Amino acid sequence: MNIRPLDLLDLPLIARHRNDVLTLDSARALTRGHPLGAMGLLAYINPARHLYAAIANGGESALLGGITHTIGEPFAKLLYLAPAARLDAPQLPSLIEHLAAQAGEWRAFHVMAEVDETSAVFAALRMAGFSVYAWQRVWDVTRLGEDSAPSKELWSGARMAELYALQNLYHQIVPPLLYTVEPAPRRIAGFLRVENSRCYASVVSGLYGIVLTPLIHPDENRVGERIAALVSSLAERGGRRVYLNVRSYQTWLEPVLEDLGAKSLPRQAVMVKHLARFIKEGQPARTVPVNVNVQPSHISRMETDE
Repeated sequence: MNIRPLDLLDLPLIARHRNDVLTLDSARALTRGHPLGAMGLLAYINPARHLYAAIANGGESALLGGITHTIGEPFAKLLYLAPAARLDAPQLPSLIEHLAAQAGEWRAFHVMAEVDETSAVFAALRMAGFSVYAWQRVWDVTRLGEDSAPSKELWSGARMAELYALQNLYHQIVPPLLYTVEPAPRRIAGFLRVENSRCYASVVSGLYGIVLTPLIHPDENRVGERIAALVSSLAERGGRRVYLNVRSYQTWLEPVLEDLGAKSLPRQAVMVKHLARFIKEGQPARTVPVNVNVQPSHISRMETDE
């Protein structure tokens, strides 16, 4: 089996499988569409993003896969695998490991993948070293804002001055076990409820949709009203659909969304592979650091009579 980067000569193969792809990054798929479509291919020219694709030749057919990484983030994300009809192929774990190795070259500490529980690729990801660290369900909340007027007094675009409050909210909600995989926010990209700092929603938007990921404190009152007000206050939606991504540590929101009439997509496993990285530039210490006292060892010679 041969695994190599995709090149221009593979464009006919990409076109052949463009409608038979399994996407492993839900937010990207819902906001930017097909990873092998025109919008997906434009991502290769984004200077703020690493994007790599590879092909595995061997077996009955070739396998394609892609991985992406935002510069400065500690994690990379598996983007897609294709063809979706051949994800039980024995060479698939090797392709996934090859993509993860590229993430190590980008100095990422983890690789993440989002996959439906019943997908055939679940076993291949486990064989490649991935494990489940959380679950998520995406809810279509588009219609929540169609019948109500915008409510700008409750939510506003968060500012960098509110980063400390957001990080405090994060540490109250997200379990400590997930801190290394899903670190506290280092920048603001979403909406914060004005009245207090117990409701926040990060936002990812694109040509095809808007995905909100909430952090809502369990002590918050009238949560259904808060979510409906958030959706209705989104400006310039332009007919795009709106989704709410609920992780397993926020599952108490799901009955609220059901009461609001939101429609859920299938539950997904959020999987992670931890990467090891060698420190090549390390050098042994040749001198004793300043302000460090070293006590010499005293060895006494014991004489014995033979």
